[in-house]
Amino acid sequence: MNPCPASTHRVFNQSAPWVDVNLFTTNLPLQDAVRLHCADLPLTWLSALGAEMGSAQMQEHARLANTHKPQLHTHDRCGQRSDMVEFHPSYHALIGAALRHGLHATAWTRTGAAATHAHTERAAGFMLFTETEPSVLCPVSMSYAVIPALRGNAALWADWHTGLAGTRYDPRLVPYTQKSALTMGMGMTEKQGGSDVRANTTQALADGADAWGPRYRLTGHKWFFSAPMCDAFLVLAQAPGGLSCFFLPRVLPAGEDGAGRINTLRIQRLKDKLGNHANASAEVEFIDAVAWRVGEEGRGVAQILEMGIMTRLDCALGTSGLMRQALALALNHARQRMAFGKKLIDQPLMRNVLADLALESEAATALSIRLASAFDRQERDPHEAIMARLLTPVAKFWVCKRGSVFAQEAMECLGGNGYVEEGGAGTMARIYREMPLNSIWEGAGNIMALDLLRALRRADSAAALADELAPARGAHPALDRMASALPLRIEAMGSEAQARRLAQDMALAVQAALLYRSAPASVFGAFCASRLGGDWGYGFGTLGAGIDFEGLLARALPV
Repeated sequence: MNPCPASTHRVFNQSAPWVDVNLFTTNLPLQDAVRLHCADLPLTWLSALGAEMGSAQMQEHARLANTHKPQLHTHDRCGQRSDMVEFHPSYHALIGAALRHGLHATAWTRTGAAATHAHTERAAGFMLFTETEPSVLCPVSMSYAVIPALRGNAALWADWHTGLAGTRYDPRLVPYTQKSALTMGMGMTEKQGGSDVRANTTQALADGADAWGPRYRLTGHKWFFSAPMCDAFLVLAQAPGGLSCFFLPRVLPAGEDGAGRINTLRIQRLKDKLGNHANASAEVEFIDAVAWRVGEEGRGVAQILEMGIMTRLDCALGTSGLMRQALALALNHARQRMAFGKKLIDQPLMRNVLADLALESEAATALSIRLASAFDRQERDPHEAIMARLLTPVAKFWVCKRGSVFAQEAMECLGGNGYVEEGGAGTMARIYREMPLNSIWEGAGNIMALDLLRALRRADSAAALADELAPARGAHPALDRMASALPLRIEAMGSEAQARRLAQDMALAVQAALLYRSAPASVFGAFCASRLGGDWGYGFGTLGAGIDFEGLLARALPV
């Protein structure tokens, strides 16, 4: 009788994982986009971050943080309210790395030469971190976005700015004075309103004043309350003077009903959501919660729009980072996997698909980094101020809208191997689940299109767009045609129903102009011929004849 064989088959033709790689030095499009706007910026920090984010250790942290979901503990063992969310240690390791690298509020606190490219450098770092794990970047992004509004309350800013710029992560729920670093979240939407925050019903009643200014008591709810373990939140509520913005800390400061008392923010449940599983999004109720007004009563919408500008930048950056990781995984697999007698990457149809994805990824990177550079320059350059205003809704709309279809196509490059929830951080399945988030969050497509129309009502918008496209005029006939038509379309725009098409075409034109300045001629030519010239189908992998596939693929991921 023969013994049982030790194995039924030999495992082969499986691709080695994309691990222990430098995500920055292997990303030529990101390097060139940064150099275009920050020629004198040292790239040593980004290279170090790229190596850390591509390491097996960080990828394992990402896997574990998503495998072991956050757990809500509404009460302690004695039956008292605790409202605590427990995270896996890997989540803390990830957010600790994000703060250590200054991806939160530190861009706002830099001075002198270090401040010149602070937002662009941070944007590139944000993209690199996203490639490994985007979940912890939710509180990181909100901590970044609230700074302009928080500066409107000088006393609050004086007490909190050091902690908000701190780089030594501290997960404890203790008074802000005892922490080495602080994070902030936001609470805007309610069950009945969604994007229409004017429909909010949470009430704010005046409760005197102290060193932080006018104090209120808030009663109501928030339907989406991201990162509930942050140290404080900016929230919207109806004050006597109208919808207003408030600063609501988790732990009350000294002198307010006793230092260390937990504010009456009740976490009702955590969302069972699509996307990453590592971050906690909650439904909460405020029961006479203590908060301080930030800005004037009735100015809440204006202030939330100011914060939204920053988070919308991060939505574009995050999607660009996810696109890049999906592309890298697809290329890594295709270079190793054999099918029908040769490597996948040598199959003509697959080469077309991968080259097309590479074009989309590079264009998304170029537009997102361009927007970040406008934030760096907007206070000293009127053109940059206009472009920050125009490109925020354009980039948020178009880049994020392309994310889901991009992820689906990249997943298909791996076939069934890409559909399963295995393979460490950055797996295709997790990327695919995460992609819709940035398109929905902080204003879905229609909201962005309407924001663009509002921005375009200023008389100087069409001229500024023409100036933005001017360096590439004459470089390609398809771009010339669109560049000539866009100002006329802007001036004639009278219907909201056409706003999405305008946002799309503005995005494509600016992307083409940027690629002319930062990418090889083959990349620029292929982008214009396909996206602007009509030599393209309705899906990826439909690039026309004459495209330099070899050049596009070699640039996308150097061997």
